[in-house]
Parts: sequence; structure tokens; C-alpha cells
Amino acid sequence: MWTLRLPRRALSVLAAAAMAASVLVGSPASADDPQAPARSLQVMSFNIHHGAGADGLVDLSRIAGVIRDNDVDVVGLQEVDRHFGARSDFVDQAAWLARELRMHVVYGANLDLDPVEAGQPRRQFGTAILTSAPILEWDNTLLPRYGEHEQRGLLRARVNVRGVAVQVYNTHLEHTNRPERVAQVETITRLIGAQDDSVLLFGDLNADPLAPEIQALTDHLVDTWEAAGLGDGYTYPTYDPHKRIDYVMQSGDVIARTVAVLSDPESASASDHLPVCAEVLLPGEKVGIGH
Repeated sequence: MWTLRLPRRALSVLAAAAMAASVLVGSPASADDPQAPARSLQVMSFNIHHGAGADGLVDLSRIAGVIRDNDVDVVGLQEVDRHFGARSDFVDQAAWLARELRMHVVYGANLDLDPVEAGQPRRQFGTAILTSAPILEWDNTLLPRYGEHEQRGLLRARVNVRGVAVQVYNTHLEHTNRPERVAQVETITRLIGAQDDSVLLFGDLNADPLAPEIQALTDHLVDTWEAAGLGDGYTYPTYDPHKRIDYVMQSGDVIARTVAVLSDPESASASDHLPVCAEVLLPGEKVGIGH
């Protein structure tokens, strides 16, 4: 396992000049206008285990520190509590992290339970997307479930990244049943479909890269680790990583510049999964399209 800290890259002088000559955000460039530069974006997928670290203690400040220290613009979080129970002191973890990091947030409640006492908030468990860029719209779609297995979902946020609209998806697939995961992936690929926007998919997919459900996803999306990663990319468990089950995927128009599994002491202590962090480039030719 190796560690890479991914600071935000400065735009080159040529890219900055192109940006100065580009059209205003929200107005598509004409054929005679200079090409707008690609938008660099630091992204992360992180199963936070409701904030419980390797020591068993719940400490959201460790999660916030990992996100902040790696200059992350967009992060997909899995296993996020929202007033869920005593294990996380009934905290709305998505809202807490958003306030701490000064980011926008949307939350997908895949478990939605009655409160312990009437009048209290509903007890929820699911996924979250945090972003420094404005969120244009969002929704959460429940995925197929077999029997009494845990309900899973696909959270979507359409985000405006300096004039480029990006569809950001986040999910956490079933861990005990492959046919169920296959059915969930079939629903995900249908929901993402073919679209004009660039796409990012974050997730704890509970399957290794050679599994048929992962292959079904990479028929349509690019696994950033396969594009730019070095080494095995193992993310789970933190005390003895030997599985690659956490992913950042992208549409073909997005370029993965760097990707790493963060295994520094801070990242390794924050959860039972290691986060995957990548720098991607969004296509400049999409500036202003779809707004």
C-alpha cells in the first residue's frame, strides 16, 4: 500500500490565457471562440463507517480532516448516519461535515426509520455527496433489494463546476449477494444512461474489479484506477488492506490525471475503509452547455 497526497494543481499559463478569452459561464462558446480550458477537480470516495475509526471511536473531525487536507472538491460518502442512533449520538453527520468543511451537501436516506420518541427527527442511514461547487438538482433512487437485505440507493447531484455541469452519483451496493449486486448495477446503468453531461460515480461496490457487476459498469464508465492508478489499490480493511471494493468511475470524456488510495496515518485511522482520491479533468468544451 502506498500513499499519495494530491494537492490542487494550478492551471498552466496557456490554460489561464484560454480561460480569459473564453465566453462567460452560462453561454456556450461559438465555433470562432478559443477553447475553454479543462476544469481540474479533486474527488474522493470514502466509506466513513458512521465516523467510527480503526480504534472504534466515532470522531467526525477525522473524516473532515482527511477531506480538507486533500483539497477535495467533490466527495461521495457511504455509511452516513442522520439522527440514526446512540452509536453516533443521533448527529446529522452529513450536515455536520458540510458545516465543518463549508461545502454544499445532499443526502440519500436508504434506511428511514421512526424516531425513538415522537417529535424527534427520523432515524436515517445512507449516502451523502459534499461539494464545494453549487448543486443544481438532486435525487435519490432506491435500488433492487432481495428479501430482508439492507435497502441500497443511488444518490445523484448535478453540480456546476466552474461552468461545466457534472452528474455526480454515489452508491453502496449489497455486500452478501452477487445476483442482487448485478440487479443493482443494471438499475444504475439504466439511470445514468446516455447523457450530455460528464459523469462521476463514487461507491463502495463490495466487489473486486474482475467481478461481473464491476465489468458491467466499466462497459459504460472508466475505472479511474485502471486509467491512472499504480499498485493494487486495496481499500479494505484498513488494518490489513487486501480488497479493492471502493471506486471512482467517470465517463469517457473525463480524464483521470492521478488516483491514489490514501493510507497515511490520518486516513487509515478515520474509518474501516481507506479513501480513494483522484484528480480528474472535465472537458472545457462543455462550458455553459445545459445551464
